[in-house]
Parts: sequence; structure tokens; C-alpha cells
Amino acid sequence: MIMLGSASNEGEYAKLMVQPDEIGLRESKGIYLVVSDADAIYATAKAAGAEMVLDIRNMDYGGRAFTCRDPEGHLWNIGSYDPWES
Repeated sequence: MIMLGSASNEGEYAKLMVQPDEIGLRESKGIYLVVSDADAIYATAKAAGAEMVLDIRNMDYGGRAFTCRDPEGHLWNIGSYDPWES
């Protein structure tokens, strides 16, 4: 299980965090979400208004992937590449 939460200004943990808009929309982590159909997820995200940072494409290492930004400014890499798949 992975739990994700929205940004908060309250509490001890919030003092350890910074939002992308506070550091020039840069990230300090990389998230890659493995999906079975990257094209379907891309279409859904685009229709919902996600900002596409890197358009969907075939990757040299396999699979298809794209990168988008969520409403809080975080980058998400979403693709069909699964490093454990044989």
C-alpha cells in the first residue's frame, strides 16, 4: 500500500516539506506509476485538464509513458514499463 496526502501547512511534518511552486516547480523526488494501458490513462488525465509536461511516447527501455503535473504542482510519470515483468 502507498498512501499519498495533500500538502498542509499544519503540524510538525509540514515543516519538513516544500511545495513545487515554492522552488520553481522543481521536484525532489520521482514517482513512476506503472499501469497496464498508458494511452487510456493519458487520455483520462488530459481530458481532466492535467498539464502534460512530457507527451506520451514509446520509451527506449520499453513501454509507453508520459509526465504530467497535478494541481499542487507535483510531477507524475505514468507508463506501462514494468521492470519486474519478464
